[in-house]
Amino acid sequence: MENQKVILHGMWISPYLKRVELALKLKNIPFDYVEEDLSNKSELLLRYNPVYKKVPVLVHNGNPICESYVILEYIDETWKHGPRLMPEDPYRRAQVRFWSKFIQDQLFGAYVSVVKTEGEAQQKAMKEMEEKLGLLENGMKKYFPSGKPEVNENNAGVLDIMFCSLLGPYKSQEEALGVKLLDADKFPVLFSWLMALVQLQVVKEATPPHEKVVQFLQFVRHSALRSTTSAS
Repeated sequence: MENQKVILHGMWISPYLKRVELALKLKNIPFDYVEEDLSNKSELLLRYNPVYKKVPVLVHNGNPICESYVILEYIDETWKHGPRLMPEDPYRRAQVRFWSKFIQDQLFGAYVSVVKTEGEAQQKAMKEMEEKLGLLENGMKKYFPSGKPEVNENNAGVLDIMFCSLLGPYKSQEEALGVKLLDADKFPVLFSWLMALVQLQVVKEATPPHEKVVQFLQFVRHSALRSTTSAS
């Protein structure tokens, strides 16, 4: 079963796609990639994910698996070689699940608010994001055995993937949004963690070109701001 063909359907800048892409690369699993146009969804995508109609979708042995976090666990359970993406210890696994959900729901939500606002509203959104980052900072001080991250391509796991998929292109994000997302002085553990992650070869390979990310985020931002202006 492990040798069956793997196909990944996604959209190039989606952080949800990046999670799966990084997992496949860390596990050294060959896969074919299909870029989806989310404004004109393919029949295959709609058939593979009729419930949410979203990417990513991993197709393995003809079977589609949907939702990025579910896919990460599926990859780890199916391909035993390479680094284990989830810890063996039940308590550590629970911690990974807890903080992964926090990053996905709380931190990502705050980030989206920063993208789609300006002026006082953006300042408020940034304050909320910094509060979430502060909680994650304190959590990671306890999570990492030495109090600081020691990440390489042989021990990177789900939590590293979740964090990196959100803030990996931080330079492009900061340029597009005009704010500093991750202050090294305020969040030294998170900043050193991110710096270690972006140096990994698999992360470099999965990171889109800087200018392309900047242009896309500026487009999304301007579209959101125009919609807000029109609504008011």
